[in-house]
Amino acid sequence: MKKKQSSRPQKQKTYRVRVDGAEAIEVPAGTRVKEFLPKKSREGHHVVAVRFNNKVASLDRPVDREATIQTVDLSSRDGGLIYRRSLTFLLIRAFHDLFPDLKVYINHSLNRGYYGEVYNTLTNGNTPQFLAESDIERIKARMWELVEEDVPFIRSEVTTEEAIRLFHEAGMHDKVALLKFRGQDVISIYRFGPIFNHFYGQLLPSTGMLRHFDIKLCGPGFVLLFPRYTAPYELPEYIHYERIFSVFQEYEQWSRILGVRTVAHLNELVDTREINEYVLIAEALQEKTLSRLADDITNHPRKPRLVLLSGPSSSGKTTTVKRLTVQLRVNGLRPLYIGLDDFFVEREKTPRDETGEFDFESFGAIDVELLQDCVRRLLKGEEVALPKFDFAQGRPVPGRRVRLRPDQPLLLEGIHALNPELLPHFPDGWKFKVYISALTHLNIDDHNRIASSDARVIRRLVRDSRYRGHDAVSTLTRWPSVRRGEERNIFPYQEQADFVFNSSLPYEVCVLKQYALPVLQEIPRENPIYSEAARLTKFMSYFREIRPEIVPRHSLLREFIGGSSFKY
Repeated sequence: MKKKQSSRPQKQKTYRVRVDGAEAIEVPAGTRVKEFLPKKSREGHHVVAVRFNNKVASLDRPVDREATIQTVDLSSRDGGLIYRRSLTFLLIRAFHDLFPDLKVYINHSLNRGYYGEVYNTLTNGNTPQFLAESDIERIKARMWELVEEDVPFIRSEVTTEEAIRLFHEAGMHDKVALLKFRGQDVISIYRFGPIFNHFYGQLLPSTGMLRHFDIKLCGPGFVLLFPRYTAPYELPEYIHYERIFSVFQEYEQWSRILGVRTVAHLNELVDTREINEYVLIAEALQEKTLSRLADDITNHPRKPRLVLLSGPSSSGKTTTVKRLTVQLRVNGLRPLYIGLDDFFVEREKTPRDETGEFDFESFGAIDVELLQDCVRRLLKGEEVALPKFDFAQGRPVPGRRVRLRPDQPLLLEGIHALNPELLPHFPDGWKFKVYISALTHLNIDDHNRIASSDARVIRRLVRDSRYRGHDAVSTLTRWPSVRRGEERNIFPYQEQADFVFNSSLPYEVCVLKQYALPVLQEIPRENPIYSEAARLTKFMSYFREIRPEIVPRHSLLREFIGGSSFKY
């Protein structure tokens, strides 16, 4: 006998969802999060994404499980990155509509903007096409038209095979090459009118929120300006940093000559086993630059007594100083090195930041009077007892006794070394200023740049976990404070440098990845920093791994992975 079927409709499955700490609500399965989220956060900023169980996700994400959801607005770091990616796609669309034969390449960051260039797809050349002011005005006008139309960015999941076919047909060979190495069956693509793209991260729902931008002519290309996430509705004033720009241009030219401008090019070298030669070339270029720096110091007409070296966290200042010392010795000089970290005040006297934590990046964390006295006496030829800071005890202890000969330069290294308030009573003519930073010039593909700060935080993750006893949670939690300190204490003085040294190695993520991933994977999903760990993990997934054995012993990278020929 057949069972009688019930005419009663089946109850739709629901999931309990908690939004921004409010009481849990029942949401039907398959509901997209944008259908029940507020349009703006409690602070009045546009909501642009969510952290779904602590992982950044699109507003179109369907509810398929119980979840804790935090809204992501434009005033958050993730929101700021989403805004920049979306603005980049808007720029690409405007160029497509007005100049379909030009290909946009986003080169690198430049003073809170993105520097980019355009290339002629018909000639397939490596020389950027110069733009006129009238071209920039047309591009901006077209971007504003698309903003007013509020055109959606439509996200979809496709197989990697299908994505490769689409990008191949569109002539986007950088994407084709990149996806061959992804090792995933499915990827996300975004459609924007007649064009589509793949981005490393989420985009805004539509163009209507992109109301704060500008474009400036710069060199052969342009600078795309956008707000900082700390002030999402204000455009910062653009100040051109020619020294930093010149270093980037020098390395871009070098990358074009070697044919390694993107991660895909790098991965191909790994697969074809040509990476060993490339590593040696990258290291030789850095050594040659250090040799040039040493020559500039040695042959400078002022014969500077003070060589001041500064740079942001994890830029490799320590190894750079050691290698520069070797090059100066080759030139017949015997420099004396002093680290500003040994002049920290006692821990309880350290200033605190806005969160109440010790602010070790603050200028007030340095015993400036003691430093000035030591430098003054050394330059007079007196013997000086230097302090040595004991980080375990949180206080200075007696260090070495040193004397400076008349023909010896004094190398002074630390994040405040270029601050004019550090040694104001010593004439600038006595000083040679060096700015050191990892200015990343390798990109994921034509439209997805690699932030120099991402490369540096990966360095710091590896070094902290291997040599300083800090886990990934403490490193990533501390990183925003470190970055704020850099904005206040380092970046304002970078253009005053006599020499800018780029400590970036284009192959380094391929090596650091195998050390960084295990410590990131230890972060539990419920930890607030998990979403940032997931972002960095996804970023590193684009890179093939390189065996650390091929890294030379004198390499700056050894400061972070170990096995250096230098002592630290």
